Amino acid sequence: MSEATLYGLARRALFQLDAEHAHELTLRALARAPLLTTLPFRTVVPDDPVELMGLRFRNRVGLAAGLDKNGDCIAALDRLGFGFIEIGTVTPRPQPGNPRPRLFRLPAQQALINRLGFNNKGVDHLVRQVQQTSCKAVLGINIGKNADTPLESAPTDYEQCLRKVYPWAGYVTLNLSSPNTPKLRDLQVGEPFRTLLTRITAVRKELAQRYGRRVPLLIKIAPDLSDSQLADIAVTIRAQGADGLIATNTTVQRPGLEQEPLAKEQGGLSGGPLKALSLAVLKSLRARVGADFPLMGVGGILSGTDAVERRNAGADLIQIYTGFIYRGPALVAECVRVLNTGEPGSSGISARKKA
Repeated sequence: MSEATLYGLARRALFQLDAEHAHELTLRALARAPLLTTLPFRTVVPDDPVELMGLRFRNRVGLAAGLDKNGDCIAALDRLGFGFIEIGTVTPRPQPGNPRPRLFRLPAQQALINRLGFNNKGVDHLVRQVQQTSCKAVLGINIGKNADTPLESAPTDYEQCLRKVYPWAGYVTLNLSSPNTPKLRDLQVGEPFRTLLTRITAVRKELAQRYGRRVPLLIKIAPDLSDSQLADIAVTIRAQGADGLIATNTTVQRPGLEQEPLAKEQGGLSGGPLKALSLAVLKSLRARVGADFPLMGVGGILSGTDAVERRNAGADLIQIYTGFIYRGPALVAECVRVLNTGEPGSSGISARKKA
């Protein structure tokens, strides 16, 4: 039985359950028996190493934040061939997130809507999990603020998390773009963005001196920003000395879902309908930040062809999440293979590789 067929059967069973319950069952299995639960999914992922931000990635395909918020499943996920794994979003204190139900599937569109709200066990739990495991993939840690922290105090939350995860992270991502924490997206632009980034980059400088290692700092942004806001982000992030951008988080828009009843649910939309929005933001950012600034492309990547499109649009690395839910581990191997061989779109990929 092929890996795709096996995963299809597992997905069919899980999709009979409530979306969040199925998610929790899967994570518990991965955490308790990483070898047994990943053994059937052992498609060979080809090597395609790349060096970026002072890090060596075994390939360009990573897992986006949100799947393993607490770092409980690092060992299992590492076995699936990702070039990098981003855990979190984690907050200084544990929090339950928003009331259930808060996760919804749209299978016809290969999409999800979530309003989870940074449900996690807190940064101390995540650090303990990271300390107890090893990971061949680069490990990114995504940090955020607690929901009850006033916006003006948000820099303190990000600083607390950064100080605790810094010794263990390959890179750190500031999540400023989830639509499920009130007013969080206000931190992406203008004076709040500059204030936050000034403080966090200063803390990073201090920590780099203490630990003798400069951990890259990335910012994850929304797909719902205006051109002027993207321009402001591009100028600010380069001026402040951050190391990269992740484009994009989920969207509050509902493109092409006018007849879908679940489209009325509040939360962030991911998967197929997000692809065009995320791609447009990526292209705009690449034009604004120049050819040398690291960008990760994420949002609606459901196939190797989608990965190539994102790469040709300017992404140095890509991340998957919803596509991984719908297609399973085979998507990792497919994306790495297509990016590695240069088919389709080989001329664009080759040009970016040489760069």
